[in-house]
Amino acid sequence: MHNIRAHLIIEGRVQGVWFRDSTRTEAIKLGLVGWVKNRFDGSVEVVAEGRRGKVEELIEWCHHGPPAARVSRVHEIKEDFTGEFDSFRITF
Repeated sequence: MHNIRAHLIIEGRVQGVWFRDSTRTEAIKLGLVGWVKNRFDGSVEVVAEGRRGKVEELIEWCHHGPPAARVSRVHEIKEDFTGEFDSFRITF
């Protein structure tokens, strides 16, 4: 399997429901690297890199998120794998 990069914008009730921390936990569990952050418009943004199957698992998870979240839409932006990250973190 080769490595890929996913850039996601998650819309809905995704701030104030532990979405960032839960995403970081899930990404680390899957062995992914990258970052997650809240956006000013109320959405959450994620950039994740790693093995294709694991990135796809994170994308699927982002369609529902943690229990208190209500995801209405996930935008996926295709980008090239860069290998620039060494961990998965919450950024501001």
